[in-house]
Amino acid sequence: MPHKFKRATNAKEVLAFAKEHGVKLVDFKFTDICSTWQHFTTTIDELTAEVFDEGLGFDGSSIRGWKAINSSDMLVVPDPKTAILDPFNIEPTLSLVCNIVDPSNMEAYNRDPRSVAIKAEKHLKDTGIGDVAYFGPEAEFFIFDDVRFNATNNGAFYSVDSNEASWNTGREEFPNLGYKVRHKEGYFPVSPSDTQQDLRNEITLVLESLGVKIERQHHEVATAGQAEIDIRFNSLLNVGDDMALYKYVVRNIAKKHGKTATFMPKPLYGDNGSGMHCHQSIWRAGRPLFAGNGYAGLSDMALFYIGGIIKHARALTAITNPTTNSYKRLVPGFEAPVNFCYSARNRSAAIRIPTYSENPKAKRIEFRTPDPAANPYLACAAMLLAGLDGIQNKIDPGKPLDKNLYEMTAKELSKVPCAPDSLLGAAEALEEDHEFLLKGDVFSQDLLETIVEMRKKDYDTLRLRPHPIEFSMYYDV
Repeated sequence: MPHKFKRATNAKEVLAFAKEHGVKLVDFKFTDICSTWQHFTTTIDELTAEVFDEGLGFDGSSIRGWKAINSSDMLVVPDPKTAILDPFNIEPTLSLVCNIVDPSNMEAYNRDPRSVAIKAEKHLKDTGIGDVAYFGPEAEFFIFDDVRFNATNNGAFYSVDSNEASWNTGREEFPNLGYKVRHKEGYFPVSPSDTQQDLRNEITLVLESLGVKIERQHHEVATAGQAEIDIRFNSLLNVGDDMALYKYVVRNIAKKHGKTATFMPKPLYGDNGSGMHCHQSIWRAGRPLFAGNGYAGLSDMALFYIGGIIKHARALTAITNPTTNSYKRLVPGFEAPVNFCYSARNRSAAIRIPTYSENPKAKRIEFRTPDPAANPYLACAAMLLAGLDGIQNKIDPGKPLDKNLYEMTAKELSKVPCAPDSLLGAAEALEEDHEFLLKGDVFSQDLLETIVEMRKKDYDTLRLRPHPIEFSMYYDV
C-alpha cells in the first residue's frame, strides 16, 4: 500500500518529503486537451527548489493539439500541493502534477487544461458571486478481461469480453458456474455475480491513501464489469487533479490484476453506457449559495445557474462529451439524459436536484449529460462559466419537468431542447455559442478553435470509414 497521503504546501516541504521517503526519481505529469496524462521522469538530483519557479523544458509539438514544431519549446512547472509517491513504480518515485508555461512570455499556456481551471477559479472570485465552486463527478467505467480491435483499409473490428458478462452463460469454463450479470441488472448484486468487489476496494483504498476521498463504490447497471467509484466533491482545480489520478489508479490496478479498464462512454451495444454526472455548487465565505426557498429548496442563484447550463448545454457537449462514441450513449429514449430540462429527483432530466438531505450545505445541482471521456479541467470550467452566465444575466430555466421524460410523446419532447446527435453537431454548437467561455480570459479563442477542429477531425475519421455493421446491412444490395 502506498504511503499515507500528506499534502505539501511549498517546494521546501516537497524536497523534505522526497528525502524522508528515499525518493530516487521524479515524474512530471500534465494533462493534454484529450485528457491523457503525459509525463517524463528525471532523477531526484534534477529536482531543486528553483524548478518549482523556473520549470523544466520539453517539446510541446509532440502533444496533440499543442504547439507547432517551429515554436515547440514549453515548460512544465510543478505544483507542490500535488506531490505524492507514485504507487505503481518499482523504484521510489515522486509524482508532481504540472502547469504548462510558454517560455516566450513566461505566462500560462492557453491550451493547458489545468491553467484553464486555474483561470476559471480566479474568474469566479473576480465576479464577486462566490469564492469557490465545488464539483463532484461520478465517473463510470468498464473493467474487461480482454479487448481486441483493429482498423485497416480493408477491414475493421472490435471485441471485448468479461468473465461476468451475460453473453458468456454458454461458454465452456470447466466449470461455468452461471453467475453472470444480465443486461441492465448490474445495479447492484453481491458476489459471486459481482466479481470485482475486491478490485474496486483496492482502487478505493489506493486512492484514499493518495488523498482522493471516496464516498462509495459499486457495480453499475450494465453487464460485463461496469463500475462506479464516487470521489468526494472538491474545488474545481482540485477535482481536476483528483480525476486525473483516479483514471491513472483505475487503469493500473486493473492491469495489475490482468484486466483492462476503459472510460469509453459506450463500449457495449444494447446496454447502459458510462456517464460522469457532475454535482456542482457555488459557495462564498464558507456559506453555500444554492440553498433557498425556491423549487426543490434552491435559491434564485441556483435556478439562474441552471438557466445558464440549459442555454449553453448544446455547446457544452463539445467539451463534456468530446468523442464520437459519446453520441452512441446520448440517444433519445435510452438511459442517457439528452433532454435539457431540470427536475428534483428525476434521473431522466439532464439536470437533477438531489433531495437526499435538507441541509443547506448539501444543496447542489447535478448535470447528468457529461461522460468520463471529458477532460475534467475543461469540462468543469466550461460548466461553471455557463452557470455564471446564467447568474449574471438572470436566465430563467423555465418550469421543471417532473414527469418521466422517457414516457413523453414526441410532440411533448419537441418543446424540450436536447443534445446534439453527433460530435459534429456539438462542434457546430460550440462554434455558434462560445462567447460565455471567453469571459475572464478563461478559454481563449485559439483553444476553442482548436477544440472545434479536433472534434470535426474525429467526426470525419469515423464518417469516412466503412463500418462492420454496414456489411451485414448492405453487402447484398
